[in-house]
Amino acid sequence: MSFLIRVQLPDRPGTLGAVATALGEIGADILSVDVVERGSGIAIDDLVVELPSGRLPDTLITAAESIEGVEVDAVRPYAGILDTHRELELVEEIAEEPKKGLEIFTEGVPKIIRAGWAIVVGPKGPGITRLTASSAAPETRMGDVPWFPLERATVLDGEEEWVPETWRELGTELAATPLGKPDRVLVVGRPGGPMFRAAEVARLAHLAGIVAVVLPD
Repeated sequence: MSFLIRVQLPDRPGTLGAVATALGEIGADILSVDVVERGSGIAIDDLVVELPSGRLPDTLITAAESIEGVEVDAVRPYAGILDTHRELELVEEIAEEPKKGLEIFTEGVPKIIRAGWAIVVGPKGPGITRLTASSAAPETRMGDVPWFPLERATVLDGEEEWVPETWRELGTELAATPLGKPDRVLVVGRPGGPMFRAAEVARLAHLAGIVAVVLPD
């Protein structure tokens, strides 16, 4: 079974290699590594690893944190190996079928930023309505939300009253960005975490800005 493990580690040569060695010693096979954020002597990395059957995910935490200075932010099951550098491919796909662009983008963006699901919302009367949703998005719909319309990309508080109860129960981390205009907003969720880092939110905003140029109004 594959897992996504997010680690915080000292940004110095050899540390990531030491983590990889420690994970290898428990039989974990590293499938991919993605640098999420780096600065002030600290790096945040996402590792997709495969564990042999019978091994518990807790062993990943124990192994990684056996290296001095390493902390595990989150571990969650992960389906498949994703290419984290396919932004241009997604934009090209949208450009080929702009009328279906919103649906293509909503389905594709979780694979790029390692989210569980994505939805796009727009205005309807005094509230909002769901315009598109990825195949893994929950059926539960949001009511009135205090942050809509949205001027800039941001992390949303998953514990606020507007968040559907089922999302809160799953500990869903949320981020959102305008999609070309403040009243068309992309919301992405990570049930069980990890939290969205500033660099990830910036990446999401950048991608949304590019896609918005291609999408029809």
